[in-house]
Amino acid sequence: MDEALVRSLTPGVLTVLVRRGADFAAAEDAVQDALVEAVRGWPADPPRDPKGWLVTVAWRRFLDAARADTARRRREDRVEEEPVPGPAPDVDDTLQLYFLCAHPSLTPSAAVALTLRAVGGLTTRQIARAYLVPEATMAQRISRAKRTVSGVRFDRPGDVATVLRVLYLVFNEGYSGDVDLAAEAVRLTRQLAASVDHPEVAGLLALMLLHHARRSARTAPDGSLVPLAEQDRGRWDTASIAEGVRILQAALARDRLGEFQAQAAIAALHADAPTAGETDWPQIVEWYDELARLTDNPVVRLNRAVAVGEADGPRAGLAALAELDGTLPRHTAVAAYLHERDGDPDTAARLYAEAALKAPALAERDHLTRQAARLNSRRRGRR
Repeated sequence: MDEALVRSLTPGVLTVLVRRGADFAAAEDAVQDALVEAVRGWPADPPRDPKGWLVTVAWRRFLDAARADTARRRREDRVEEEPVPGPAPDVDDTLQLYFLCAHPSLTPSAAVALTLRAVGGLTTRQIARAYLVPEATMAQRISRAKRTVSGVRFDRPGDVATVLRVLYLVFNEGYSGDVDLAAEAVRLTRQLAASVDHPEVAGLLALMLLHHARRSARTAPDGSLVPLAEQDRGRWDTASIAEGVRILQAALARDRLGEFQAQAAIAALHADAPTAGETDWPQIVEWYDELARLTDNPVVRLNRAVAVGEADGPRAGLAALAELDGTLPRHTAVAAYLHERDGDPDTAARLYAEAALKAPALAERDHLTRQAARLNSRRRGRR
């Protein structure tokens, strides 16, 4: 190793680091570390550009030291700011976290996705299913949201509409059984309703209560799915239904209709019917028309096709279904149901089997498979 060369290069290397912004002491330490590395490595593998090598290694050592020092100061600051030992205050900040994640720098869809991932604890796949988008698309959306809020302080809460969307999707995931978050979503929405005077907050709470009231009747003892028309209505929680209806009526009286109030009105009409046969389907179709006007959501129109099939007959329902995109989730299952109602069991059986292959949840897949098997068994019996 040429020690004279190294000595001649050292001042120039130190000058480069100082010019880049390093203080003299830190730059000198970094250059010394680089020289130690040179002593170790140059005899066996001398660099083509000795000065460039020293500058590169010294700058890396400086950055490493600066980062370590910054991290140490942060740790010391956290220790100084640490509260004195004692019992933690009995305060639930969960709802505030939902607001903070609905940050103004994010679009509503990104805020919902990020909050569901970071606060709600849902997987990317579950969030993608709620949004009706491919999992890869949702993963990219969440990554972009993380980059957007990187280094941003969550000190400005987002709007109520975004928080409601988060709570609604969390409830739907919990209600589906994949993640049991329904009760938590109800609790948080109650908390929000107590602190925010907003008819859509009341509408969402009413909707959750009305759906949650039917939860125990949605599955049989063996875990299989029980459709709404076949549920034992004696198992429905009448107190939750009464509370939901009362909250909904007060919200509707304010004449500021929103999508959650419209959905709650549909749920209330189902809950009000003593039997499935006594359901007021024409009025449900009217509410779906209002909901479609408010949201222009294809899933709303899919559910409307079912309601039209009940109110005006399966042919009318199939006509409404024909206007929709056949790739919509559960489109095939709805078609199967309407074809069975229309007296075409062969087509219905085929569509039930096809829908089972597309079902996102195991309970739904098993239900559709049983429906196909039931119709196929009847067909074999006729032979």
